[in-house]
Amino acid sequence: MKIFGVTGWKNAGKTGLMERLVAEITARGFSVSTIKHAHHTFDVDHPGKDSYRHRAAGANEVLIGSRRRWALMHECRPPEDVPLADLLARMAPVDLVLIEGYKRDRHQKIEAYRAETEHPLISDQDDTICAIAADCALPDARVPVIDLDDTGALADLVLERCGLGQMPPLAGVPVPDITPPPLNNDCFALPRGVSWMPVHEALALLEARLVPVCGIEMLPVPAALGRILGRDVAARRANPPGANSAVDGYGFAGADIGAGPHVLPLVAGRAAAGVPFAGAVSPGQAVRILTGALLPEGVDTVVLQEDVHVEAGHVAFQGPLRQGANARRAGEDIDAGAVALRAGQKLRAPDLALLSAVGQSEAPVRKRLRVGVLSTGDELAAPGSTPDVARTYDANRPMLLGLAQGWDYEARDLGHVRDDRAALRAAFDAAADQVDVIVTSGGASAGDEDHVSALLTEEGQMQAWRIAMKPGRPLALALWRGVPVFGLPGNPVAAMVCALIFARPAFSRLAGGGWLVPRGFDLPAAFAKKKKAGRREYLRARLTDTGQVEVFKSEGSGRITGLSWADGLVDLDESARDIAPGDMVRFVPYASFGV
Repeated sequence: MKIFGVTGWKNAGKTGLMERLVAEITARGFSVSTIKHAHHTFDVDHPGKDSYRHRAAGANEVLIGSRRRWALMHECRPPEDVPLADLLARMAPVDLVLIEGYKRDRHQKIEAYRAETEHPLISDQDDTICAIAADCALPDARVPVIDLDDTGALADLVLERCGLGQMPPLAGVPVPDITPPPLNNDCFALPRGVSWMPVHEALALLEARLVPVCGIEMLPVPAALGRILGRDVAARRANPPGANSAVDGYGFAGADIGAGPHVLPLVAGRAAAGVPFAGAVSPGQAVRILTGALLPEGVDTVVLQEDVHVEAGHVAFQGPLRQGANARRAGEDIDAGAVALRAGQKLRAPDLALLSAVGQSEAPVRKRLRVGVLSTGDELAAPGSTPDVARTYDANRPMLLGLAQGWDYEARDLGHVRDDRAALRAAFDAAADQVDVIVTSGGASAGDEDHVSALLTEEGQMQAWRIAMKPGRPLALALWRGVPVFGLPGNPVAAMVCALIFARPAFSRLAGGGWLVPRGFDLPAAFAKKKKAGRREYLRARLTDTGQVEVFKSEGSGRITGLSWADGLVDLDESARDIAPGDMVRFVPYASFGV
C-alpha cells in the first residue's frame, strides 16, 4: 500500500487539491483512500447523537453502520495525537492512501501554495516535499513547481513517485482493434553480394527484420492460456494485499522478544483468513492467528503453534524470536503498480495465476497468428487415396499444420494445388485474405516445375535464401499482398528441420512474442561421424538409457521414419568434425522446439 501526502498552510488549497487528486487517480483505475489530520477541536460526533451517548458512557470504540457507509470511532484517551502509522495500520488495503496534513511525518508530499496566503514555503525546511502545487511563479523554489490547477500533471507525479505508473485499461473498457502495418517489401532482401548464408546469419536477419503482424484484443484471463501479451501488465494491487501470517500460531509485537521463556496473555478472539481480528493487540499481549489472516494492529511476529503451550488464557514459548518471523509483509511478492508480466510473454498456467492474484480479470493479448499451410505439386495425393506409386502421399501438410497448432497458433489448411500457375495465384490471393503467414512446401527451387518460386519471383518479391545447412538448403521467403510466405523444401525431413530452425522463431516474432532460441545440451555421442567443413548439419537423434546421444541409422532426407524415431536433433556447426563415441555433441530435444 503506497502513501503520499498533501501539505500546506491554512487556506493553501490542500482540500481542493486532495479532492481533485482522488477523482483523477481513481478515474485511472487505482483504488484510493484518504487520511486527513483535522484540527484539535474538530470532532466526528455531536452531542445528542446515539453514538455520542455510547461514547460518553465509556465505550472504547463505537462503530456506526448504515446502508450507505460505516464508520469506526476510537476514543483517544491520551492528549497526544494518534500516530499516523497506527491509523494506516487500520486501513483496508488499497493501491494508494493520500494523506492531508501530518506534515511532520516522513513520507513524500506535495506542498499546496497560494500567493494570497503570504506564508513561507514549507518545502524550504522539509526535504520530504518533492514538488509545489502553486497558483503563482516561484522562481527560487528548491523543488519543481506545478500549476495548482494542473490535476493531471500532479497525479502523474504522485503515481510516478509511488512507483505505480499508468494502469492498463480497466476490465470491460474496449481496446481499439488496431492491426500493425504490413512488413516492408524488402524485409527478406539479402545483403549485397551474399549468396550462401550460414544458419546464424540467416536467423539474425529474420530477427532484425520481422515485426508483429497481429493486433491486440482483451480476453478474460482464464481464456488467455497460450496467448501472447500485447502490452506490459501492471499489478492492480499488491500481492499479498496486506501483511499476513505465514503459519498457524500466535501473533504479538516482536520487538521485546529476547532469549528465554515468555508467557503472554491472550486477547479474546482470533484472526483467520478472510475474517480479520477487529481490535488491536497491545504490547505484551498475543492473539490466536491462522495462516493467511491479516496481522491485527500491534502484531508483527508470529510463533508457530507447534512451539507453544497454551493454558489458562496464556501462551508460553521460548525465545529468542526474530521480529517479523512467520509474517508476510504487504507486497512481499509484488507491489501495486509494478509490472507483473512483460509484453511478448506467452501466457502459461502460472502466468494466469499471477494475473489473477494481482487483480487483473482481463489481459491484453495478441490475436492468434493465423498460419496457412499449402501443399503444391502434381505428384502429391491425399494419404491413402491412390495405389499409384508415381504419386506421393502428402506428409508435409499434416506435419506443418500440427507444428503450427502445437505452437498455439491458428492452423488453417489451405489444401493442395497442382502445378498450375493460375491455380497457385488464386490460392495465394485467397490465403492473403484469411491468414497472417503462408507456409508452402516444395516447388521453391529453380527447376522447370518449381512454379511456387517462379510465381513468387514474378509477383511476390521472392528471395531465394540458400542456407549452408543439411538438410534443407533452399528456403524461399516472399511477400504476397503484404503477407509473408515461407517456402520450405519439399522433402519432409528438410521441411521439418527448416520449420523448427527458422519458422518457429519467425512465427513467434510475427505473433508478437519473443525471438525463440532452442535450448540444447552437451552430451556424449553414441556414434561416430566424419563431417566436412562448410555446412551446419542437423542429425535426427535421441537419448539412450545411459544418457548418450544416438543418431538415426541413415542421414537420407527422405527417411521420414527417422523423424518419428527421434526425440531431438544433434546440432553440428560449420566446422569439420571427426566424432568418436564419447565425444561431446550438442543435442536439442524436440521439446526445446515446442514439439
